[in-house]
Amino acid sequence: MLNLDFYKGKRVLVTGHTGFKGSWMCRVLVRAGAVVTGYSQTPPTDPALFELAGIAEGMTSVIGDVRDFDAMKRCFDEAKPEIVLHLAAQPIVRDSYKDPKYTYETNVMGTVNILECVRLSDTVKSFLNVTTDKVYKNNEWEWGYRENEPLDGFDPYSNSKSCSELVTHSYKDSFFADGRVAISTARAGNVIGGGDFANDRIIPDCIRAALDKRDIIVRNPHSTRPYQHVLEPVMAYLMIAAAQYEDGSFAGYYNVGPDECDCFRTGALVDLFCRTWGEGMKWINRYDGGPHEANFLKLDCSKLKTVFGWHPVWNLGDAVEQTVEWAKCMRDGKDVTACMDTQIVRFIEKSDWLR
Repeated sequence: MLNLDFYKGKRVLVTGHTGFKGSWMCRVLVRAGAVVTGYSQTPPTDPALFELAGIAEGMTSVIGDVRDFDAMKRCFDEAKPEIVLHLAAQPIVRDSYKDPKYTYETNVMGTVNILECVRLSDTVKSFLNVTTDKVYKNNEWEWGYRENEPLDGFDPYSNSKSCSELVTHSYKDSFFADGRVAISTARAGNVIGGGDFANDRIIPDCIRAALDKRDIIVRNPHSTRPYQHVLEPVMAYLMIAAAQYEDGSFAGYYNVGPDECDCFRTGALVDLFCRTWGEGMKWINRYDGGPHEANFLKLDCSKLKTVFGWHPVWNLGDAVEQTVEWAKCMRDGKDVTACMDTQIVRFIEKSDWLR
């Protein structure tokens, strides 16, 4: 069980804090009373959840590039973190085909740089590298990938995150075998939720179409993905980081994903979105060929469930409802930060492993 009171007064450094998942992470931590420092480039989208929800309030926000070791080290030295959550990444598959060099520099050398800062630190006790379900060699099989499956992403994004995993494994074995810092990675499936404005993601595309009152264009309705609300992995990351902070035996490699019933074909997910949004929304199948992406991918999360007694809190229907609620709150000019806080409390109240 995770008690968020654990984080009260803890010094936590979050890379990628201006992104979608990083913004939700920082909001949870600030509400929990943590002393939060974020290190990231400027928000990657316009609009951005980080700015719309005033995420910088109550924390220290440092704008910098994870490829810049010297700048990151200065931030690290000032923050003196006890816990480091590494979320910074170039996260879009299609963008990785457009600029593979930047993708590898950010996702691989960014991980090297943050781990170097951890290695040189005398304050860090817990480090978590957030990767992706796409790190696995994808055999397009029907069962979920387990943590001991081979790593070998196909596209530059997936492959760079596989490399990030391997970098973490090497640092763990080479420099932290004495247990002075507990090191873990967490491999999460696709996330949805309020405030995701990324390009080439299906739910943000749906929301943009709904706000513009036009049909949704779906480029690959037959691909199957594990979808979960952003609070699912965020809370799981915090659970792992807290557990290994207190007991290094919890350090390891963990899948974080929904149950099998929430591995949806993209077309079925868009159907669910249209029903939830209402207002006559519909979609058009416009398969564009596009660059290679996995058609079938899901995770086996038995390890996380067995070790921590964890399980998903919201099913996909719940997750879409929360996402639509936030989007309509923004559309109607209401307080999106209050909406985030309401959803965080709602999530905690429904969980039996989180307090």
